[in-house]
Amino acid sequence: MFDSIWQDIKSEFRIGNMITRLIIVNVVIFIFVNLVKLFITLGSGFKPPDGTETPFEKFISWFALSSDWVYDLIHPWVFFTSMFLHVGFMHILFNMLFLYWFGRIVGDLIGDKKILPLYLLGGLTGAFVFVGLSQAFDIGNPAYGASAGVMAIVVASGILAPDFTIRLLFLGEVKLKYIVMVILFIDLMGIGSMSNTGGHFAHLGGALMGWFFIHNLRNGTDIGRPINKMSDSVVGFFRKQKMTVAYKNEGKARMKRNQKPHAVSDDISSYEEQLDAILDKIKQKGRSSLTKEEEAFLEKASNKK
Repeated sequence: MFDSIWQDIKSEFRIGNMITRLIIVNVVIFIFVNLVKLFITLGSGFKPPDGTETPFEKFISWFALSSDWVYDLIHPWVFFTSMFLHVGFMHILFNMLFLYWFGRIVGDLIGDKKILPLYLLGGLTGAFVFVGLSQAFDIGNPAYGASAGVMAIVVASGILAPDFTIRLLFLGEVKLKYIVMVILFIDLMGIGSMSNTGGHFAHLGGALMGWFFIHNLRNGTDIGRPINKMSDSVVGFFRKQKMTVAYKNEGKARMKRNQKPHAVSDDISSYEEQLDAILDKIKQKGRSSLTKEEEAFLEKASNKK
């Protein structure tokens, strides 16, 4: 069953669009992280009474963004890993729903190739805003999640199609620009209420990148082109490696199919044919005409009998 599920996931990742791939990556990492949390919790117990970090919190700190910029510089990968990291179910649920709903609009309007640059640049901008403001304010620690990257896509959709209508439960049809405004207002209220302040600042940083990305695109500059170029190079490299391996395997299989059987074969039909050929040669030219290999074969055949 699990093998079948894994094959389905790989198939969807291969044939799906960038929104589908990003959702798959985030969900797979979410499942992995929560399995690690389960095993660590069962193995080490609950949070120590002195308030020190639990083993799971130490594990998360290796992939989450810290408010300590020195730590982030020593662990530079956190700028990328943090934007794919979720622990809570509701956190990843709303992020993936927003990514799916608003990402489809953006992909339809400016192309699927713009989704990954928007997501990554939004996530990076949110990370830099979080780390920068952490030096001046106590805005919480650590930071992780796809929210900043998703907010870049949300704002981009509102700029590209402000009058596009979405049917909402209990509200009916609502224009996209108002939905985006409400989402931004929720982040502003979050800052005012001092609830997950760092996260809300990061969201607004991602939103700013969404506006900046579309603004530049309309002026003829695609700031996501280097990311797409790098992505294409990576995909092309692995595709080339895969084709090389497949070609080598096919070559080996072809050589094996075309390889002639050994003179002393265990195959019954080949064995009998060789024996008959040697006996006919003896009748026609005498035993002295046999080669050393034929003599050895005949001796072996005599022993078998």
